[in-house]
Amino acid sequence: MYLSTTSLAHWCLFALSATALPNAVNHASPPISIQMAQSIISRSQGILISQTDSSALLQAGFTQKVFHDILSTYANSSLAPELNAYITRSTDSVVPVVSNTTRDTKYPLDRLSSGNGLLRLWQETGDEKYRTAFEALRKSVNLQPRNDQGGLWYYVYPYWSYLDGMFSLTPFLAAYTNDVGNSSMTEHTLEDMVFQLDLLWQRCYSQETGLLVHGYDASHTAVWANSATGASPHVWGRSLGWYCMALIDTLELLPANASHARQYIGSRFQQLMPAIVAAADGKTGAWWQLMDRPGEEGNYLESSASSMFVYSLLKGVRLGALSTDAAWNGTASYSGGQSAYVDVAKKAYEYIADTFVVHNGNGTLGWNGTVGVCSLNSTASYEYYVGQPIVYNSPLGSLAFVRASLEVERLALQG
Repeated sequence: MYLSTTSLAHWCLFALSATALPNAVNHASPPISIQMAQSIISRSQGILISQTDSSALLQAGFTQKVFHDILSTYANSSLAPELNAYITRSTDSVVPVVSNTTRDTKYPLDRLSSGNGLLRLWQETGDEKYRTAFEALRKSVNLQPRNDQGGLWYYVYPYWSYLDGMFSLTPFLAAYTNDVGNSSMTEHTLEDMVFQLDLLWQRCYSQETGLLVHGYDASHTAVWANSATGASPHVWGRSLGWYCMALIDTLELLPANASHARQYIGSRFQQLMPAIVAAADGKTGAWWQLMDRPGEEGNYLESSASSMFVYSLLKGVRLGALSTDAAWNGTASYSGGQSAYVDVAKKAYEYIADTFVVHNGNGTLGWNGTVGVCSLNSTASYEYYVGQPIVYNSPLGSLAFVRASLEVERLALQG
């Protein structure tokens, strides 16, 4: 494997020192986050060429977010111009697809994942094509079909709401209210954002595990729907990973005066993450494809969800959102009795890096262990989830790993 567990901490510190001091004369390899990003670029992933892949829009938006995370961490990296150019290329590729409000409602909520990148490029360049696109996306939320409780449909399946869509929806709405929205619009938007998160929580939360299942059917007619709640039967790791990242990413973006939204999202994050920790595999520290059926025949440790949970835990610690001392006030800190979360995340990360990163021998890194698309447009049975194919070099997994790696590298910078 490419990265050994015994050398992880020293490797991070050495690589970070090289990147943090770009003018120093040295020949150190770049951090693994940047190596994986370069490999993603070498495969031309995250550029919307066609929509034959049902997750293509999500891949583009996720690429933009993750590459921006790299630039926020390593502003002086020699790769910065290439990353900026790639972000622009990815964002430009979605502009003609998402600039029609009515058409946008035919796509999953994943379409909104590019909203933050569109907002940022409009602010940087003033180019109106970006504003046209993000305004179309924002208006499409108002036109999105809803169930009789007001919950947004994730896609075209009537009355079905998924955890997955929150990763694209809520950080975009938070950024939009910060950058564009007026006061009355902001209040309504933030209320609806909290409502969407809470409706999923109320319908999908499992008292038995403390985790959330994949989604629910408000009509209770799907073959998999719980007769009382409409909930699907299983906790799919990646859908819960999207939800966890939605919480912490949105919490970071919320306006300072959004006290109700901040309190709600912060408290849910604090409630959920201990259950995430409890669901980790005791031996490896990683997380299962189906988290409510650990160790059962056919189940396996899945790389994208595991990376998402490492990211969420460490970012939550870094931002102080998991502090036991006080409610999160927006200050960044690794203190406050949060060392146990760091230990859990580091253990998982070491396993992930050793197990799923592939050294190709040509200067690029491969990525393994990420399941393909899992949809509730299925039986949603145990056999369905564990039977979906593993996709080699899936950007949904490799990008999540870049995010996890960045948090590990930030932690190393803190000493």
